[in-house]
Amino acid sequence: MGGALSYFKSFFGSKEIRILILGLDGAGKTTLLYRLQVGEVVSTIPTIGFNVEQVVYDNVKFQVWDLGGQTSIRPYWRCYYSNTDAIIYVVDSADRERIGISKGELISMLEEDELRNAILLVMANKQDMEGAMSLAEATQLLSCFFYSGTAK
Repeated sequence: MGGALSYFKSFFGSKEIRILILGLDGAGKTTLLYRLQVGEVVSTIPTIGFNVEQVVYDNVKFQVWDLGGQTSIRPYWRCYYSNTDAIIYVVDSADRERIGISKGELISMLEEDELRNAILLVMANKQDMEGAMSLAEATQLLSCFFYSGTAK
């Protein structure tokens, strides 16, 4: 998981970096946040609202916001866009039924003017689950390139 943080560090150097973790509910955003912070998988519950943690990696501070992904919460994502340096958009590779919804949310987010300078990393999560979309399939369905992995 440190690979994602190294990626962002290469763009921003030593300043504190504000990262939003976005994606549909159940995609693994909170698991990813705490995997980055404590280095292990912790038990989580669905996020109502947000979680925010400071993650230090290689002497660089990251302020990481994990925003809930339920349908009722997604319209509020834009309230957090200001001053965002980077976004990790998490896609559940095993959730074939909602890949179209995930793509729609990703496209809507990318149309926001406040995010025009933000770095985007799309993570095809849950690659370890049976029946998960391959990286090539997810790339084709979302029309983008992915960082493949699992938050575990």
